[in-house]
Amino acid sequence: MKVILRQDVEKLGRRGDVVNVAPGFGRNYLIPRKMALEVTPTNLKSIEIERAALKKKLEIERKSFQSLVEKLNQVSLTFARRAGERDVIFGSVSTADIKEALDALGYDIDKKKIQLDEPIKRLGHFAVPVKISADDRAEVNVVVVREDEEEGEGPGQAGEPGGEPASDQS
Repeated sequence: MKVILRQDVEKLGRRGDVVNVAPGFGRNYLIPRKMALEVTPTNLKSIEIERAALKKKLEIERKSFQSLVEKLNQVSLTFARRAGERDVIFGSVSTADIKEALDALGYDIDKKKIQLDEPIKRLGHFAVPVKISADDRAEVNVVVVREDEEEGEGPGQAGEPGGEPASDQS
């Protein structure tokens, strides 16, 4: 059975795609939940009109997302934490800490969009990815320094420690 998707369906397709599905799945799940329409000439025309309007809307959103990405790429957050002899900090810098600091700067970013694999537990410089939209990602520079140091350069903290920065996930 061929259907036109009215919204993105995971592992099936994106909004406006014409996909082939099992008849029971289409009749009993997708169509009653208004996730899809049967393929008819009328439905194809209406989806085409919706697709054109959606394309314009997405283009406007993309421009605003790109400006937000550019602004976030310039942001550098500094956290002062107590640390032991081997630059291991007591506690950690988590996504909640990063979100709180971004909120203080006026950026309203959802905590789930900050892609930190595990909390930062060492002194140093870290590039933390922030997922703005499905295609747009920014990197916020996070610097963790000793509590008693100034915000300037820490001894031996010129680069990122190996293996600590979060990796990009989809």
